[in-house]
Amino acid sequence: MQIKFEQLQSHLSRGLAPIYFLSGDEPLLQQEAADAIRAAARKAGYEEREIFHADNSFDWNELMQEACAMSLFSQLKILDLRIPSGKPGKAGTAALKEYCENIPQDNLLIIQCGKLDGGAKKSAWVKALDEAGVVVYLWPVERQRLPGWIDNRMRSRNITAPREAIQIIADRVEGNLLAAAQEIEKLVLLYGEGSLTVEQVNTSVADSARFDVFGLVDAALQGNVRRVERMMFGLETEGVEAILVLWALAREIRTIVQVATEMQNGRPLGAALDNARVWSNRKQIVGNAVKKYPPKQWSEILQKCSDIDLTIKGQSDGKAWHKLHELGVAMAGVSI
Repeated sequence: MQIKFEQLQSHLSRGLAPIYFLSGDEPLLQQEAADAIRAAARKAGYEEREIFHADNSFDWNELMQEACAMSLFSQLKILDLRIPSGKPGKAGTAALKEYCENIPQDNLLIIQCGKLDGGAKKSAWVKALDEAGVVVYLWPVERQRLPGWIDNRMRSRNITAPREAIQIIADRVEGNLLAAAQEIEKLVLLYGEGSLTVEQVNTSVADSARFDVFGLVDAALQGNVRRVERMMFGLETEGVEAILVLWALAREIRTIVQVATEMQNGRPLGAALDNARVWSNRKQIVGNAVKKYPPKQWSEILQKCSDIDLTIKGQSDGKAWHKLHELGVAMAGVSI
């Protein structure tokens, strides 16, 4: 069964399904959807939680073994499965189909992955999850709906602002909901609850970190290697979370891979950018970046993101910031 993100809370209030599958490129919505499900599960008595990262070396037998294992502490258990690539492979497909056909009692399975393409949504494992549980596709908020989303988010934090102030935030974050949520939290910390002025919002936005993640992405796409190096050092020095930098770079690379692949298959650049939902004010910078490498090489750069993710989690050797530096320079057009 498929439901929208906006329907999730209402659904959870009526009880839990045995399986939830969350897919999309919006980390804020993904995080909040997963948090809502886990909160509902805790209220229902699920006290244990096991987390699995299904990378290329993952043993899918572990999932069923853990699902069927007796617990010494709690009868109810959450199985939190992450599939970063969105591709479980043959073994994963078989394991997920088996799980759906023989759902273990006293377990709640939550699966999270990035955005799936049309072919993946029709795959056997996704169909099995759809039939056995609940599927939530987390769509980006469209440009025209973003000010309304920001307004609702601000009201949920007991603050309000004029339309002009809300538009300032919308222009700043360019569709990034996580960044919008962070700007709103900063406003709450600075000014507390109540009504804000345009000047207050403008000052808060202007005071954002000098070396910001969005500027880093643009510098990489523009091929400005020196700026990438300087901003990467600044972000690390200022204590910005490496996972946030990786998310921003990986999201842009995924978009480029999609556009480059569609162009290789004969779709015009403009149509490919539209299909990838690239905002109009970013079409030129993304379109120029696509031409730096052939699709295969962009896909190889995207694969580096999985290794960096594992490094950040302590599951792969090396220094995460060093690898992020190499990734940013590669995006800028310099092979490492």
